[in-house]
This record gives sequence, structure tokens and C-alpha cells, in this order.
Amino acid sequence: MSNQLVTTTAAALPVDPATIEARLNDYARWADRAMSENTKRAVKADTAVFSAWCSERDLNPLPADPETVASFIEDAGIVGIPAMDKANPGQFIQDGQNVRRSAATLNRYIASLARIHRAADLPDPTKTERVKLALKGARRTIGTRQRQAAPLNANVLDKLGMVLSDSLGDLRDIALLRTARDLLARRSELVAIDLEDIEEAEDGSGTVLIKRSKTDQTGQGSTQYLAEPSMKALRAYFDAAEITEGAIFRRHNRWGGKGKRLDAGSVADIFKRLAGLIGLSTADISGHSARVGMCQDLTAAGADLPALMQAGRWKSAAMPARYGERQAAARGAVAKFYNQA
Repeated sequence: MSNQLVTTTAAALPVDPATIEARLNDYARWADRAMSENTKRAVKADTAVFSAWCSERDLNPLPADPETVASFIEDAGIVGIPAMDKANPGQFIQDGQNVRRSAATLNRYIASLARIHRAADLPDPTKTERVKLALKGARRTIGTRQRQAAPLNANVLDKLGMVLSDSLGDLRDIALLRTARDLLARRSELVAIDLEDIEEAEDGSGTVLIKRSKTDQTGQGSTQYLAEPSMKALRAYFDAAEITEGAIFRRHNRWGGKGKRLDAGSVADIFKRLAGLIGLSTADISGHSARVGMCQDLTAAGADLPALMQAGRWKSAAMPARYGERQAAARGAVAKFYNQA
């Protein structure tokens, strides 16, 4: 977390660059086990964006002046800034089109900048009124409603059943989708499942122990239900892949050999492939699509918010309510009035 930020710190600052770097290195060691991989990636990516923006304007990223952070938020949310150049880490794409960041991304930028200043034991510029006003102004300009991932609903499973083969890749991918839907699983939860975490019941259904999740960083674990069709799909895949222990979802070579555990980034690609096979647009398919789809199906079936929160391991009702808002509207007071007419 320290490299790009420390090298641009001015020597005349009250805290010298060497001290800041030492503090950041200490923090990185302490936080390594305490922070999730997603959080670490987000902080690294967000501070790289901020550092690149500061570098182009000859501004100091750490410690950052509140006016610098406010101007960055206004640029990112209202004017727009380029995407990062993957071939040249720490730099924006030259002559690239400016893109306005979403309200959710701006919130994450603020959180990451606050975290990196606290890590260096420096005053947090994000708490100032100037930055709060900049963030509020950007939110009013771009709106706070997030774009939702396209759902993979129950009808998708029926359509896929008519086009998928018994190839190892197809068996794995349909098992992955069914498991993701039943568990309302996040990508990281899905790829972390081991065979030892699954227990089959006498009726052919099963349960899965999700050992850790975004809302369970201490690893208390949560046991979730797998329907009989999902267990059947998993057994077919396990038999074909000869999986007898360890990671259940793996990479496979063209000869069927077992590879390493799938990484979370592969989940969206698999969902996009499946959606494309049945003619769905893949533009908004993401690693959350199975989670969104199952939440919508459960809402349409009459599940209330507490039940949805338990199924999806949500701590707040905001996201399941958002995912299923159209289905909930179709069951609301106005819909009931017209259905009774």
C-alpha cells in the first residue's frame, strides 16, 4: 500500500517520507491477516488512482490536503477521470476518455483514503466539511442508485438444460451456477468451498458450510441449503472430474486434468458464457448475477426480508430489498387491488 504514495511525499512536510513509509509498512504487516483480500485490493487500486491524479497536478497524495481530496472527488464524480493504464501501473490511459465514477466508487475512494491516512498516523482529510460537501455535490450530480447486475433467474436453468452437454466444462459450470443460486453466494464464498464443507441428506438435498464471508470476517461460518437438483449437478461434476477432496470448483485442462482452485474473477466469465449460450445479453452479467436472480425468485415466491437476509447473509435489508424491488412491487397493495378486481 505504500510504494506509490510515499515516493511523491514532499520532504518539507512535518512528517518525513521515511517515517510515513515505516508506518505504512508496519500497518501492512498488522493488517495482512485482519483485512480481506478484497479490501486490500480495493485500497491498493484506489490509492493508485488518487496518486496518479495527484501526480498529474503536482499535488501531494500523502498527507493529502482536504482541498486536494475534494477536487479529486469532484473530478472523479462530476468531470470524470481516465481509466488506469494496466500496461503502465500508476498512470492513466493517455488520450483516454474521461469516465465519471459512480457514487459507490466515490464512497470507496473516501474510505480507502481515510484508511491510508490512519495507517500512516496522519490527519484524515476526508472528515473535513470541504470534502463532505464535495462528496454530497457529486452524489447529487450523478445520483446514488447503483447499476444492478443482470439476474440469472430460475428460467435460465431450464434453457441451459437444453443446450449444455456432458462435457467436463459444462458439468462444472452448471454445478457452479446452481450452487451459486442456492447459496446466494458471493464469488469469494463460492470458490472457497471444499468437498469437506458439503454434507448430503437422505432425501438427496445437502448443506454447505460457508466458512467465511464478507459479513463474517471472523469466520464463525454459516450453514446453507442446497436443493436436490444442485446436489445432483455437483455429484455429476465430481464424478467426471474425479474430485474426492479439497476445492470443488477448479480449472481443468483440455484433457480433463484437475487444476488449481478457481479464482473469484473466473465466476463472472463463467456466468457470461452460460448466459451467451441461451442468447442473453452478457453486458450486465457479473459475479453477482446468480445472487440477484435467486433473490428475485425468492421475493416473487413470497419470501420476506428477514428470510432473504438470512439466505444471502446480509446484515442490512437494503440490498435484498433493492434486488427484489420489482418482484415486491408486483405483490404490493396496488397489484393486489387490480388482481382482485
